[in-house]
Amino acid sequence: MAGVTFDAELDLSAAQAKLARLSTSDLDMVTYEIGSLIEDQTKRRINDEKTAPDGTPWAPWSDAYAESLKRPNRINPRSLLVGEGDLMGSIQNYTTGETARVGTNLIYGAIHQFGGEAVGKNIPARPYLGISDENAAEITDLVTDRLEDLLQ
Repeated sequence: MAGVTFDAELDLSAAQAKLARLSTSDLDMVTYEIGSLIEDQTKRRINDEKTAPDGTPWAPWSDAYAESLKRPNRINPRSLLVGEGDLMGSIQNYTTGETARVGTNLIYGAIHQFGGEAVGKNIPARPYLGISDENAAEITDLVTDRLEDLLQ
């Protein structure tokens, strides 16, 4: 194997001293902001992107369901996982302390995320919860910016 090795000793004492000055409430606020960002990312995935966090496009509606949406009594066109907007409206930031959590309290949220049998029909998984590579980069940028602000 060809390669290069670089060994360095870093003095992180100044950075560690600054980090030690941060209060629990400072860190909790950063975590809450992470949860808020994930909430926004999740809503964007549902409303605009229509892909799983790994970039896989969601399965389209079955032909029968797509045909039922063409009925004359349908006022508004529907979009995958949007319908009346209940799922989107239920996505919330449940962050507490140092743990960022985002999700839904709707019972049918899990069937959309994981797929399965519901009302006698096979519902394909359409994962909307999770972190994409782009989401992770946004979160990293947020944390970096917040810590830079707090450590000044």
